[in-house]
Amino acid sequence: MDEERLRNLLDGVRNGELSTESALEQLRSLPFEAVSDFARLDHHRALRRGFPETIFAQGKTPSQVVQIFKRLAERNDRVLATRVSAEMYATVRDELPEAVYYAAPGLLVLDRAPDRPKYPGVLVATGGTADIPVAEEAAMTAELMDNAVVRLYDVGVSGLHRLLSQAEALKQARVIVVVAGMEGALPSVIAGLVGAPVIAVPTSVGYGASFNGLAALLAMLNSCANGISVVNIDNGFGAGYLAGLINRLDSREKPQAPTHAPGTGATPDPGMARHSHDVQGGDGVNADKKIESKK
Repeated sequence: MDEERLRNLLDGVRNGELSTESALEQLRSLPFEAVSDFARLDHHRALRRGFPETIFAQGKTPSQVVQIFKRLAERNDRVLATRVSAEMYATVRDELPEAVYYAAPGLLVLDRAPDRPKYPGVLVATGGTADIPVAEEAAMTAELMDNAVVRLYDVGVSGLHRLLSQAEALKQARVIVVVAGMEGALPSVIAGLVGAPVIAVPTSVGYGASFNGLAALLAMLNSCANGISVVNIDNGFGAGYLAGLINRLDSREKPQAPTHAPGTGATPDPGMARHSHDVQGGDGVNADKKIESKK
């Protein structure tokens, strides 16, 4: 239950539109609700953190994901599940008709108010095209948290002129998520150019000696540039969540209605969305992280 729903509930009691008993029944499951013997849902999290509990689908059965998703959807207008494979979605889609599946980042999303105003200030950049699934996990998480996101993809260090051509967009950002594999140098380069905090996301993209992202992780942790925070390998969710929190701490601008101007990246590529019965396969992305705790 988020703050708006709680206010409406209390107003309903005050105005005589809702009985005290009905209100108590709705509040009875706060701060958490047991789901069978496998989960305890933190319904109080939206009040504390401004965003409901997120479902980490990997390792859960389709039935568990459905039950958790439905319980969260009863009390929240936004629900997010990460690490959802195409195979899992094919199993659960009939049970969750409101949810939209994005195959590339492996996200299952419920958003009943997608056109609400969003805070400008988040930018997500990638070193290469292969980093986009992790970057989209970050970008879409931040967007679901009411942040407008600018995307700069494939601006890696092997062609710095591509990055430098976007200098104005970099300067306008209040927080920047930088996603890179291989040697993981891009966060250091960007952090040296801007005054905004940089959240570095190493990916498992690379050849043998990249050790599935370990080389990039160590490079980012050892960066000589200041103002860099590092999350775990392939953890786009953690980076997007942190960026969303930072961006909303003290916004310089009021929320703006969503725009669809070319190049802003405010709206994900429609080809990435897979609604109820239009599923395409996609690689899952690792939403675990080391430094920033997800739950």
